[in-house]
Amino acid sequence: MFDPDSRYFQVTTYSMKDHRGRTVTVVVSAPAPVQALAGYHILKEGQHLDHLAFKYLDDGDAFWRIAEMNDAMQAEWLTEAREVAIPKKAG
Repeated sequence: MFDPDSRYFQVTTYSMKDHRGRTVTVVVSAPAPVQALAGYHILKEGQHLDHLAFKYLDDGDAFWRIAEMNDAMQAEWLTEAREVAIPKKAG
């Protein structure tokens, strides 16, 4: 279901019926990674988290780390933020 590099790869899943009677797979939330703060970025109009992730973390796909650092379940929740916390690069 998940890529072996995903933090969700070994997370527990279970099946249940939704309100329409369909069987769906439910994924338990993976624990948030422990991240150190590198600093803050003042957002400008049109900036996206994937661009910031590439700039600060050298990986545009790591946008979720910035969202996690800012307690945002979805990256879009930060579009109206004035500033965002930036985690240190991994490794």
